[in-house]
Amino acid sequence: MMTTTSAIRALIEQYPGRFSVELGINLSAGRSPETFKWFLASVLFGARISEKVVKQTFRQFASRNVVAPKAILDTGWDGLVEILDLGGYVRYDFKTATKLLDMCRTLTENYQDDLTNLHAAAANPEDLEQRLKSLAKGIGDVTVNIFLREMRGIWDKADPLPSDLVLIAAKQRGIVPRAMKDREKALALLREAWDKAGMKKKDFPDFEAALVRAGIALRRRRGSESAP
Repeated sequence: MMTTTSAIRALIEQYPGRFSVELGINLSAGRSPETFKWFLASVLFGARISEKVVKQTFRQFASRNVVAPKAILDTGWDGLVEILDLGGYVRYDFKTATKLLDMCRTLTENYQDDLTNLHAAAANPEDLEQRLKSLAKGIGDVTVNIFLREMRGIWDKADPLPSDLVLIAAKQRGIVPRAMKDREKALALLREAWDKAGMKKKDFPDFEAALVRAGIALRRRRGSESAP
């Protein structure tokens, strides 16, 4: 029977780590421009649309240097719809363009267009999540979880609970019990297993991202597609 440590090592060998790294976003230094790029990508990932289309669409934004609040506002609704359509994000183009504009206006008005200021203003992890969701209508739990998962260890208040995809994969691979429902306990078990496997604490988001990818693969085999 495979041990938890061997299950973790097999997972890491099978799947890449952070989605932000795959998109060429460097979050390690906590720099505001890179953080915003990842939030933009997280908003795109938050819709029920394929991972491939999201990546294509983010790269359309990046190639046009429309990856900062001011650039998004200057591009305007029509320009954003055009970029979204070029990436294949056609099912959600209109409402996503509106969401991005609203998000950037709120970020500019309330936090001087800097997500780092939003984090500083948050009282605790729960308040941080609520402030992110309050940036615009349509930014929900899925988007915020995607974003904060890869900000874990970079922002001290970024501490999201495991998503459904993480739990599905962790249970399937025997890393947490199949009957586990308490997400706080599940997160503690995942951290403990990662530590016992001899992995670096700073690389825990890579473990979570690999579990997400494994969870997506499981759901795809069952006939559904899910956001990371």
